[in-house]
Formats: sequence, structure tokens, C-alpha cells
Amino acid sequence: MSSTSTEQGPGASDIGRSTIKVRKVTHWQPNFSLSGAGEPGTYIFQLVLDNGATEVVLNLTEGDADNLFDWLSTSSDVYYDLEREVLLFGARTVGS
Repeated sequence: MSSTSTEQGPGASDIGRSTIKVRKVTHWQPNFSLSGAGEPGTYIFQLVLDNGATEVVLNLTEGDADNLFDWLSTSSDVYYDLEREVLLFGARTVGS
């Protein structure tokens, strides 16, 4: 199961939050923490948007975390749609 939470950085305003729907992922940090013996761990990705204007925290399954790590590692432009809670991995030419 995956879940998402969003936080505004210092200086962010409600006007900017409601006006800007898509922000660039400028930094990201994967985390893993053990739950207990025989229990699955917790995979968390922190996405920093527009150099700290907003943050998104994703709680992911192991498979989703593995895929997201690969996508973020190989993509030069990544955006996050705040309204739809969707990651967008830059435009690419057909066939590349």
C-alpha cells in the first residue's frame, strides 16, 4: 500500500499552493526503516519540489520503491502534479 503527504516549505503561501499545480522535483531522498523481526520494512521517498517550496513524502511498497528509485535515477526532468498526486517523468522523443 502506498500513501502520500505534502508539506509547504517556509515562505510558501496558500496562493502559490492553489495556483501552482505542477512543480519540479529538485531533490529526492529514499529511506528504509526496519519494522521488526520477520516484518516487512517501510520504504519512504521524500521529494523536494522547486528547491523546498513544497515537499512530498511517499510511503511505498518494496516493488514501487525499487521502480521509483530507478526512474528518478535515470530521469533528467521529473515533475510532481500536486492536484492529481502524479509524478511526471519529462518528455521523451518517440523511440528513445
